[in-house]
Amino acid sequence: MIEFDTQRRCIVLAEYMVENNATVRGCAAVFGVSKSTVHKDITERLKCYDRKLYDEVKLLLERNKAERHLRGGEATRKKFLLSN
Repeated sequence: MIEFDTQRRCIVLAEYMVENNATVRGCAAVFGVSKSTVHKDITERLKCYDRKLYDEVKLLLERNKAERHLRGGEATRKKFLLSN
């Protein structure tokens, strides 16, 4: 039973991330689980359950990693503008 729940969670998290172009942090917030859980589910466990979905999520994670410095810079810019 626990294995089924883990499998289902992995697939639901991955589908959400792909459909919404979500980040690990954003996905964790929506589903109320830790970032570590989301990351482990989609990078390790998902590979065993759904290889095609795993490949899609892997591409999304690579894109998010490539863009993260831009997101951080934008957040800093907004914070600076609001404080002045």
